[in-house]
Amino acid sequence: METWTFASASILAKVLISLLVIFSIIILITRISGLRTFAKMSSFDFASTIAIGSILATVVMNTNQSLLKGAIALGGIILFQTFFSFVVRKSKTMNKILTNAPMMLMYEGKILYENLNKTNVGEDDLIAKLRESNALQLSEVRAVILESTGDMSVLHSSDKSTLDMKILQGVEGIPEYV
Repeated sequence: METWTFASASILAKVLISLLVIFSIIILITRISGLRTFAKMSSFDFASTIAIGSILATVVMNTNQSLLKGAIALGGIILFQTFFSFVVRKSKTMNKILTNAPMMLMYEGKILYENLNKTNVGEDDLIAKLRESNALQLSEVRAVILESTGDMSVLHSSDKSTLDMKILQGVEGIPEYV
């Protein structure tokens, strides 16, 4: 029997199973849709935010939902986040599968159009970011990287200093001639 403060074990099990399935689907969808979809948020952060907001709204707005069920669902999300973060930190394979790697969009003054297409970033967005970062010449741009958060990092210099390759650690789409 479900009341305002309690729910049956079968209902609570359905909540946990639904949470895992829906949360996994949200992560999958955000991974497919690309980095620029949720700038400054990882796909996991976005999924967590949506799930928490949805649960909160459901529990608050729907009087047929028990507080216990909502609390267990929220606790489940937090536990899932903690587990997800642990797995991503400890396993390079899972990190590669579950998170987006930074992508090179421009290198040594040349726009990498294939990488723009892969990341669903338009040339106009790239140029706007160059202006925002006060780049004056394309030839001054050492690299533009679409970070895992969806933000673009612009590395530029007016002198001919070289780019330390350690800064490009983990970045995908680096041209072969580098």
